[in-house]
Amino acid sequence: MNDAIPPDFVAPHRLILSRAALIANYRWLQAQAPGAACGAAVKADGYGLGAAEVVRILADAGCRDFFVASWAEAAAIAHLVPPVSISVLHGLRDADVAVARALAQVARPVLNTPVQVACWLGAGGDACDVMVDTGINRLGLSIDDLPLLDGLNITTCLSHLASADADVPQNAQQLARFQAVRSRVAATRFSLANSAGICLGADYHFDLIRPGLALYGGVPRGEATTHIHQVAFPEAQILQIRTVAAGEGVGYNATWVAERPTRIATIQLGYADGYLRGFSGTGQALTLDGVAIPVIGRVSMDLVTLALPDESELVEGDWLRIDFDLARAATQSGLSPYELLTSLGGRYQRFWAD
Repeated sequence: MNDAIPPDFVAPHRLILSRAALIANYRWLQAQAPGAACGAAVKADGYGLGAAEVVRILADAGCRDFFVASWAEAAAIAHLVPPVSISVLHGLRDADVAVARALAQVARPVLNTPVQVACWLGAGGDACDVMVDTGINRLGLSIDDLPLLDGLNITTCLSHLASADADVPQNAQQLARFQAVRSRVAATRFSLANSAGICLGADYHFDLIRPGLALYGGVPRGEATTHIHQVAFPEAQILQIRTVAAGEGVGYNATWVAERPTRIATIQLGYADGYLRGFSGTGQALTLDGVAIPVIGRVSMDLVTLALPDESELVEGDWLRIDFDLARAATQSGLSPYELLTSLGGRYQRFWAD
């Protein structure tokens, strides 16, 4: 921290994170696949929560397999997890080889293309993972590329479900293709199921499941609705309270106009905090005893305005909790739960509770 800022400094907005909810979500997902190991996707800085602390918490809970997108993400957590493994989902470029070799004791590339396979073999061909495309047509080797894998030391062979959040024929098609891959690839383990895929049942679990969104409070399918708990709770302090006269507008372009004299609270929250314009006129905050306060006017870069109830005794400096239930916030904002979590900005002070 900057020397000018005392260690007990409290910012005007903070992110309260529930260790108990994160662990409970992990335990429930783990229990759905008792015959498989349960890993964790911690890419995008632990889905916006802070990868370092997420990894520490989940490692203490028994997680031994972590998935990141890039080598920079792997390097950021490699020193935290010496007894476990990190899989780098986006594979390997020539520019990544030196870092990959340096992290070889804890991290493996997930090879996605023939060029990446050749690059890794040319670099010495230590243990690796491979991604085989079974229908998402994103990253991954094609079925026709499988002969290129001969001679590789493959720890985990992965594929990724495209539509596991819906009951569609594509799920069974991808499962059948991956079962065929398993008969042709020499790997120690096989992994297909993401958060939603875990809920599709035992056929999809194979040796390793790798939840992401559900760990952090996103409900991937209906089967998980009552079992997945909210982890991230943004809070903000009231910067100002003013009374707006009837007929006066609030915020950019006066999209909200007071019908009667109304007390307006302004809090420090906005685009850089992942609270985007879609919450304008749809979002809400909650007092710490649960009273809902609607967002009015436009969310702007750093500020949000709320209409206080007539009976409210809130004053400047009081804290409000932002309604960030992921399903409800997605409906309010038009954003996906993934966007909501990964947009949480670096200005929040993050506090892990319980």
